[in-house]
Amino acid sequence: MRLLDLPESELEREEFPSYLCGSKKIPGAEYAAHCYCGHQFGYFSGQLGDGATMYVGEVVNNNSQRWEIQFKGAGKTPFSRSADGRKVLRSSLREFLCSEAMFHLGVPTTRAGSCVVSTDTVVRDVLYDGHPINEKCTVILRIAPTFIRFGSFEIFKSIDRMTSRFGPSVGKTDILKQMLRYTKTRFYPDITGDIEDEDTIVSMYREIMERTALLVAHWQTVGFCHGVLNTDNMSIMGLTIDYGPYGFMETFDPGFICNGSDKGGRYSYEAQPAICKWNVKKLGEMFSLVASQQKLDEVLESWEQVYEKEYHTLMRKKLGLLTPDSDDADLFSKLFETMRETHSDFTTTFLLLQSADFLGDFNSDGTVDQMLTNCLSIEEVKKTLKPTYSKSDCAALLKIVHQFSLVSGNEAGFNPLAMYGIEADSVLRDHQIHQDLEELNKMSAEDRDRKCRDKWREWLVLFKSRIDKDCQESSNPNYKEARLEMQKTSNPVVVPRNHILQRAIDRAELGEYSLARRLLEVFENPYETPPEQWLAERDVGDKGACTVT
Repeated sequence: MRLLDLPESELEREEFPSYLCGSKKIPGAEYAAHCYCGHQFGYFSGQLGDGATMYVGEVVNNNSQRWEIQFKGAGKTPFSRSADGRKVLRSSLREFLCSEAMFHLGVPTTRAGSCVVSTDTVVRDVLYDGHPINEKCTVILRIAPTFIRFGSFEIFKSIDRMTSRFGPSVGKTDILKQMLRYTKTRFYPDITGDIEDEDTIVSMYREIMERTALLVAHWQTVGFCHGVLNTDNMSIMGLTIDYGPYGFMETFDPGFICNGSDKGGRYSYEAQPAICKWNVKKLGEMFSLVASQQKLDEVLESWEQVYEKEYHTLMRKKLGLLTPDSDDADLFSKLFETMRETHSDFTTTFLLLQSADFLGDFNSDGTVDQMLTNCLSIEEVKKTLKPTYSKSDCAALLKIVHQFSLVSGNEAGFNPLAMYGIEADSVLRDHQIHQDLEELNKMSAEDRDRKCRDKWREWLVLFKSRIDKDCQESSNPNYKEARLEMQKTSNPVVVPRNHILQRAIDRAELGEYSLARRLLEVFENPYETPPEQWLAERDVGDKGACTVT
């Protein structure tokens, strides 16, 4: 609330919560709902809009910062369609806590000012299994410089050849230019020139592309998976926006899917950089209505360079490397492959590497022993491997995948799996799971331990060599202290793991909010070790997939 210059005395007023949930109108408020379109799971959905969120107004604080404020979950809007415009405690508390956690992790994000729980309830089928329950209505106050998103510009999209849908403002280039001018003036003031000059539009597109690439690099290095990277969930300022079925990865899995409805894995952890680039491309198609498509495409060609530069910088900080090296990409790749094969926890891996002394008399066996404490046992691994299809069904489906060349993306022709809502990628994932289970069933606990030990020893030899080289090339006389200090501000001890959030949600639904308040305190200091040990522990078997309404 300090962003809005609200004094403590205001927060303590008895009627203050009524202003934060829309029961009483904030003086000067101008309620409105945002109209936008979007590509959802790769297909253009036409007009969408804020169905559960309403614009309240903007505040310019004493630091001349302009903040847009929104109510999320306050009721119906013109874009609610058949929904009730309400949000429940479960999803609201998740967004409230995670948006603040992300900010303190240094990840660009929208903020949450408050979370107000009502005595009113709405009916929700939490697991979409035909067992609806009553849940408490909840409203959060969202704060950001702007909530304009890529989909805001897709209202100008002409008819889509795949879905036959189109935006509500097709052909209205005068409004498009007005939006572009507003965006440039308000949020990209350092860009010179007027929107009538297409180079100005291209320059703004470059800024948006770069901010988006930097954002997803941050996500990848904290193990965050957004879950619903539709174009209408992408901010034009490169902020994490619209926290739905997100998840922080626990056991490392590049194919980690946090959204229970993402059967094909389109928005998996490893897919996020490519998907964000695809979304930026879709934004470019809208900008091309008033600017050169060729120039915009040339901007997008530098995506990988921007992303990889930031990603490598952040990874070096996590590993305490002060200088860059041409082999770093290979070192990082082998680290994650080792984590995958040993089923190591994402967050804890970096903390263990941070605590190991790689200088002087390096104790290789001792470090390996420490890394093994972070590896799952055979039985624990089996809990995390949950195929959707049986082994025989998967084998039959795999034949179809290969027969119709679905692996190579040749889906323009006949795709028999699509008739049954089956994604080729989900079949391939299940095939890999069955192979992994078959291998594990042949292993003894000793075999598993030996495999994990060998994998970590192999990578630690590479890492030790890299640190020695880094120490020699670094000009810092206090090398050991410098790398440790960098790691301590790059490797969080606590992140919003699902089981942590769920415990707070369960208590809050009983009217007990002390744990939620405690989590907020902990997430505001993510690099400090809390006294509650369970806050830094993973939940074995939690795949992280969830549904949020």
